[in-house]
Amino acid sequence: MEKKSIPNDIKELSFEEALSELDSIVGDLEQGSNKLDDAITAYERGTLLKQHCEAKLQEAKERVEKITMDASGKIIAEPADIA
Repeated sequence: MEKKSIPNDIKELSFEEALSELDSIVGDLEQGSNKLDDAITAYERGTLLKQHCEAKLQEAKERVEKITMDASGKIIAEPADIA
């Protein structure tokens, strides 16, 4: 499935808001009570929410810094080595 650009209404969501909506969509899809067209639309939105959450996590990962002390005792911040 090709990646679609994330719509603005999703881009404006916080990580927690997007994750909550994604969780709700997954729950609805697991129940299987949606019409096929509604389920496909929900799945597509869920995919975009997942991409948004992954991007937010990547941004957070890049912002995390490791605080260390060099040989002279000076405190320095460097990118954390998070996998």
